[in-house]
Amino acid sequence: MDETTRVFVISTAAELAGMHPQTLRQYDRLGLVSPERTPGKSRRYSMLDVAKLREIAFLGSEGVSLEGIRRILELEDHVRGLENRVRELESTLADELLNRPGRRVFAAGSAGDVISMKAGTRTRRSNQIVIWRPRDHT
Repeated sequence: MDETTRVFVISTAAELAGMHPQTLRQYDRLGLVSPERTPGKSRRYSMLDVAKLREIAFLGSEGVSLEGIRRILELEDHVRGLENRVRELESTLADELLNRPGRRVFAAGSAGDVISMKAGTRTRRSNQIVIWRPRDHT
């Protein structure tokens, strides 16, 4: 069972959220928390629904109106959706960059400059020894 599995009847969800079952019915009518319905039309809540109910209670205790709470929840859902989309796009981009023929890799040159190289090639290694001596400041 995960946090999205809808297993709690309204009385249990209300108890977990610290609310009266009638409040949950009102929130369902307002669209703040929409539980799943069984074939017999009874409501089933998940742990995510209970967490959302607790958030609604907190926002209400802070003086936010039900319309304000609805808007906050809507915006939070939108942000979550955008975050998921960004992760999908980042993954697609990473896959594309790895699979694109002729992709480039970079290395540091002997002078510290950046050298663009074709994938699968290696830099030539120098076997020269460089001795560093501090400058005489006199």
